[in-house]
Amino acid sequence: MTRSGHDYLASLRDGREIWLDGERVGDVTAHPAFRNTAASIARLYDLAHDSGHTPVLTQGGVHRAYAIPRSYEDLVARREAYKVWAEASFGFLGRTPDYMAGGAAGFAALPGLFTTGTYDGSAAALDCHRRLAEGDLYPAFTIANPQIDRTRAASEQEEDDLVVRVVAEKDGGIVVRGAKMIGTGAVFGNEVIVGTIEPLAPQDADHAVCFSVPVATPGLKLVSRTSYEAAARSAFDNPLSSRFDENDALLVCDDVFVPWERVLTYRDVDATCRMWWQTPAFLNLTHQAATRFWTKLEFLTGLAILITRANNTHELPQVTQAVGRLLGFVAQAKAFVLAAEASYEEVDGGRGGVAPGQDISYAQRVMAGELYPRAVQEIKLLAGGGLIQLPAAGADLLHPELGPLIRKYVRSPGTPAEERVKLLKLAWDALGSEFAGRHEQYERFYHGAPHVYLPQQTWAGGAPACEALAQSCLDGYGLEGAR
Repeated sequence: MTRSGHDYLASLRDGREIWLDGERVGDVTAHPAFRNTAASIARLYDLAHDSGHTPVLTQGGVHRAYAIPRSYEDLVARREAYKVWAEASFGFLGRTPDYMAGGAAGFAALPGLFTTGTYDGSAAALDCHRRLAEGDLYPAFTIANPQIDRTRAASEQEEDDLVVRVVAEKDGGIVVRGAKMIGTGAVFGNEVIVGTIEPLAPQDADHAVCFSVPVATPGLKLVSRTSYEAAARSAFDNPLSSRFDENDALLVCDDVFVPWERVLTYRDVDATCRMWWQTPAFLNLTHQAATRFWTKLEFLTGLAILITRANNTHELPQVTQAVGRLLGFVAQAKAFVLAAEASYEEVDGGRGGVAPGQDISYAQRVMAGELYPRAVQEIKLLAGGGLIQLPAAGADLLHPELGPLIRKYVRSPGTPAEERVKLLKLAWDALGSEFAGRHEQYERFYHGAPHVYLPQQTWAGGAPACEALAQSCLDGYGLEGAR
């Protein structure tokens, strides 16, 4: 059964160990670094729980992202649910609960992959999916190893607990120690899935483990990066960073006990990596991410159009060309989503339902990482110096001495000062603030670095068919007609 936003916020008051600026955070729902974003996530839960969007967002009493799609129509319905939540944050909340919900559904679609010669995690994978879905939980995840020495395997680092590893077996479970990085949204999650999406070396068996535990598990710490929400003056001055800063955190396990029923893979380097790539999990993650990216480009393009109208430049030929280019970017992003759905593939001969097409899903990563910086640059050029010549705070408009000056000098035909300042502060938060800089870097590496996804595209993107077509042309003629 879906939860209300109130229920979700109550679930975060569980004694979890969150650290920010050298202090332990007592309650993320009340702390000025997290409370507004927590409230934004709570509103997503309310949309699913009881609103006009509930039929789109839910299926059989659970969020649609948890449902295993059985047909093309199911994929479309899931995307429509993704779109509702993406639009609620204008695409700026990337790791909303539906993201990893799709991943868990991917695990459950092919549970046999979790059965190996030394450990059977199939029941744990199915139970993880059931527990998250029935509890309407927010699953976060940390699956990237700390960037300490990339030339060495996890087991060959200068200290043996730099990367999460198993240090002991006890009655009923295992004990893990070490760290993972980029726990996006983890401070707002109910459970965190800890694993490794990158290939491990054969000698890394101690590090080859994946498990899901409550964020409040004893010994589990989350060390937050700088909070852009905490630095925001107000919703008027920082309309995005004040409400949609999903945060990124370093996860540290200090001898965390994990019950066997929560261990998905254990001491198997192949299964620990394959669980993401050979189940539909990663394709499901990309489906949500691609829908959100499309939505984010729609928002940025709409922002660009509003800026050109406020600047009274929207009819200039070079401006209409720039807007046309941005709209082309939006259409590309949309096309990748629709094409991935239309090229769906059966999972396990249909027994595991269907998943978005692999080659299109992988190609979306290439497109998004390269396109986002270009879109941001186009809009910055359209906005010009107005982005930086803004009053320090919207409250200046209410000042008896400053207000009249701003209303006189910070305006344009048809756009009074208050509307112009409001628009450009939104644009700066999206394009030029520290929050915006994080998003540009984030989109570049959303699903990995280019040195990871470009080689994957080489083997998943239909290279043999392309090569065969070119070879067929070569094979169609010879020297017979040469003169």
